[in-house]
Amino acid sequence: MTSYLRTACFLLALSPLLKADEGMWLFNEPPPKLLKDKYNFDATPAWMEHVQKASVRFNDGGSGSFVSPDGLVMTNHHVGTDCIQKLGTKEHDYIKTGFAAAVPANEPKCSDLELNVLMSIEDVTAGVNAGITPEMDSSASERAQRANINAIEKESLDKTGLRSNVIMLYNGGAYHLYRYKKYTDVRLVFAPEKEAAFFGGDPDNFEFPRYDLDICFFRVYENGKPVKVEHYLKWSHDGAKEGDLIFVSGNPGSTARLDTVQHLEFLRDRSNPMVMTLLRRREVMLRVYSERDRENLRRAQDELFGVENSRKAYLGMQAGLQDPAIMELKRRQEQDLRDAVKRDPKLLEAYGGAWDAVGKTIEAAGEIYTDWYMLERGMAFHSKLFGIARTIVRLAQETAKPNAERLREYSEAGLESLKEELFSDAPIYSDLETLELGDSLGMYAEYEGMNNAQVRKVLDGKSPNARADELVRGTKLNDVAERKRLVAGGLKAIEDSTDPMIRLAVLVDPEARRLRRRYDDEVDQPRRQAYAKIARARFAVYGTNIYPDATFTLRLAFGEVKGYEENGKPVAPSTTIGGAFAHAADHGNQDPFHLPQSWTAHKAALNLSTPLNFVSTADIIGGNSGSPVINRGGELVGIIFDGNIESLVLDYAYSDTQARATSVHSAGIVEALKKIYNAKRVLTELGVN
Repeated sequence: MTSYLRTACFLLALSPLLKADEGMWLFNEPPPKLLKDKYNFDATPAWMEHVQKASVRFNDGGSGSFVSPDGLVMTNHHVGTDCIQKLGTKEHDYIKTGFAAAVPANEPKCSDLELNVLMSIEDVTAGVNAGITPEMDSSASERAQRANINAIEKESLDKTGLRSNVIMLYNGGAYHLYRYKKYTDVRLVFAPEKEAAFFGGDPDNFEFPRYDLDICFFRVYENGKPVKVEHYLKWSHDGAKEGDLIFVSGNPGSTARLDTVQHLEFLRDRSNPMVMTLLRRREVMLRVYSERDRENLRRAQDELFGVENSRKAYLGMQAGLQDPAIMELKRRQEQDLRDAVKRDPKLLEAYGGAWDAVGKTIEAAGEIYTDWYMLERGMAFHSKLFGIARTIVRLAQETAKPNAERLREYSEAGLESLKEELFSDAPIYSDLETLELGDSLGMYAEYEGMNNAQVRKVLDGKSPNARADELVRGTKLNDVAERKRLVAGGLKAIEDSTDPMIRLAVLVDPEARRLRRRYDDEVDQPRRQAYAKIARARFAVYGTNIYPDATFTLRLAFGEVKGYEENGKPVAPSTTIGGAFAHAADHGNQDPFHLPQSWTAHKAALNLSTPLNFVSTADIIGGNSGSPVINRGGELVGIIFDGNIESLVLDYAYSDTQARATSVHSAGIVEALKKIYNAKRVLTELGVN
């Protein structure tokens, strides 16, 4: 396909009038007419509730689903890697060898994993905006809105006992209260070797064809016993085939499709380049560390994978923003809406200045962005131990205030989850901490200059590496008991502490808070107010059947199993287990194209024509990893684990010309569990033994 035709198809796919497979739809506001008109499917309330309550959010990032009535949860191996790595030791590297619990008693508990199941959604827009008047300045309106949100969440928690989060939608156009059933006793059941789960490694990441068994299974416990769930996804015996309608229920992280052009230009020219520089730097550091010995690799590989994955994702996202055709389309769409507003005097009076208001917040952000990014966002202090220190310091400061006045992350409704994470006994490796903290302090000095007053205070007359070594060696925050002692002691314990990491957090906190307050007052709050007006203008012009940008909350996407064309050649919609062996042979069976011994030993027993991976037109993004892929009957036919390289632009605009979501096929999972891993216990629970 020529470049011109690709662009033309892309522009057509983004037309607001086209009924394409676009949309990360709210479960309380699905598109029934679109599904009925295009696919003759009725999304009944019962079907929606079942899928919603069978879906699971991994609170550290990622999605999953219940697949048995006894609390068995399936997600991606790369979503579960954090737990798998932490459960391992130098002697038992479960990332390398895989893991299978022979009996329930052998299912080990993850140290700090929280799973959420969405129970209900309530529109609380009026309550969030209660008492806010046009006469208020941004600082006053921000405080009032924060107080309202903290109160709504606390009232909901007290009333229901459920985790309660107010979620901003449409960049401030609406606010919904999400109530979750929270599970913190999560245990590992099965995981394949990383060589199988991430076969092809970084070279194949965001590519297709793929040949990955990117799955693992956990079990949720409650009161020491496997939880009994009413809603779980039954396994499809047929799986997905070309042309089938499929649904994806997951938690896409964030998109920027509703942002103004000026906002997108700021992301392209200022924000994304900073993130990409940071990722490249960390990738080199972690790769060098990992190559020193096998134990270093075991300790760092989860973070290294995340950095590599993010780096490649940002490259694709940035390429989209650097594409003149995409940006021109965004300008035209924005201008069409603005012209429609101008034609209506009432709309013009109410919303006409909103785009310029967003522009002013972009200018304000530009003045403080680097300082805010380094200090308040904490990029200058890439360290688990510093994160613990900052949390302890701010926890003492914020809980001394009334709930209405606290920073959002320290509101009463979220304290239980915050403390569970803070008091996790997950291992922290001092050598890796020192390396990462030293590197980030060095980056801070490079951005701000060694003569910067704040940099000089932070480094305290030492080099970045020497300062990091001093901080990590001197702190006692590796000890969970010490963290609990400081939290219990409150402000007095913080004031009396001589722990160097605590003292550093106290040192930088005034300036970090000053930057946060300025960002809240000059950027965040006025931007929300402006975007709320743009959202209302969009509703007035185009109607209300519009999905909001992703917010790491449960969404429903749909599409069909469908191949595409690349470089003038068709790309088939699925791959096979036999294709994995051929792909390995094509690369000399060398890492990362080396299949584990368990696969090669059982090759003769396998049905090599069994589908392994497939692609669809479903609208997904980061955070959807682990999302169940479901057929019309609500059966599980696969699990999302990636997208192709053309899908990376979906952060900013949807296309179904070449962009595809990539999944592991249910039939391939069963074939591997049966004939490679002899995972009879898992198969029995899935009902496919």
